[in-house]
Amino acid sequence: MLQELETDTLQNIVNENEKVVVQYGATWCGNCRIIKPKMKRLSGEYEGITFLYVDAEKLPESRKLASVTNLPTFATFKNGQLVNQIQTNKEDALKTLINEIADN
Repeated sequence: MLQELETDTLQNIVNENEKVVVQYGATWCGNCRIIKPKMKRLSGEYEGITFLYVDAEKLPESRKLASVTNLPTFATFKNGQLVNQIQTNKEDALKTLINEIADN
């Protein structure tokens, strides 16, 4: 299930969950809106991974956990550490990123 973060608590969630996938987006970002339903669908296909959506404009502290320079940015975290990140609107690239932490 894809959870939308309402408060700047991403650091706590990353620390409390073994595997986390984050989509950084913004309301004005067209590509973010296009890929978000795909991210939501993918979140139902993986067990043991926490999926989050972070509004990069509204939650600056959460944005600092990854090097967000373009939107949408996707970041994976494992055991509290940033593993990898990409800027994409392609579902295949997103799946590859998720599989890096799903298989381990």
